[in-house]
Amino acid sequence: MFWNAKNGKIALDGTSMSYVRFGHGPKTLVILPGLGDGLTTVKNKALLLARPYTRFFDSFTIYLFSRRDELPDGCSIRDMARDQARALAALGLSRVSVLGVSEGGMIAQFLAVDHAPLVEKLVLAVTAPRPCAETRALIERWIALAGQGEHKALMIDTAEHSYTGPYLEKYRKIYPLLGHIGKPKDYRRFLVNARAILSFDAYAELPRIQCPTLVIGGGEDKIVGPEAARELAGQIPGCELLIYDALGHAAYEEASDFNDRVFEFLETH
Repeated sequence: MFWNAKNGKIALDGTSMSYVRFGHGPKTLVILPGLGDGLTTVKNKALLLARPYTRFFDSFTIYLFSRRDELPDGCSIRDMARDQARALAALGLSRVSVLGVSEGGMIAQFLAVDHAPLVEKLVLAVTAPRPCAETRALIERWIALAGQGEHKALMIDTAEHSYTGPYLEKYRKIYPLLGHIGKPKDYRRFLVNARAILSFDAYAELPRIQCPTLVIGGGEDKIVGPEAARELAGQIPGCELLIYDALGHAAYEEASDFNDRVFEFLETH
């Protein structure tokens, strides 16, 4: 198939890291997803995940990574960035562009700080340099819901804080099904991911990022907060900033031009 879609795994410290690959371009784009990866990985989802990125295919080969399958207790965002660097090395990838979304954007920050030679260009979407008080309260609530096995409540609370307007109205139609969709066997992996956000703080180290960087935020973001993108961009030298004023944390899904803006940034820098 012209999409060149592939499902893959990398061995890592006695466990594995799932990834999917699609596209056939000469450059490499690495995508790091958000906290939802703690519930369900990208395993065997290459064809499902490829469709939004077809515009990239002639210019980029895209790798979308999960975190490792078994995350040790206390695993930090910085540890996850180190895992990501090792995964790239295992695949023989270097000088890549990186798109990090939400928690994936936090991992991308430390990837660019600690493993700078790997990162040629950087896009940080709906993420923050450190959790604000509102983010901490929300993550702690999600940790409590996951600990109680309240999957439906966790999914509804996530949706209500992510989407806006008509998009949320459409999403609410599937609320009765959310007790089963994406429910993991246990929540340990999600809990490790969530707790890592609470201890994350890259703020003081961000001036070390020297690659071209685009920060994308939502003016109505109820998860990382509406000021997170500005705080993040203010710490990165020469950073470009794009705010979708009327959108929230799911701007990467709701903004019809989101992938176009990412593509144009990567192609023009």
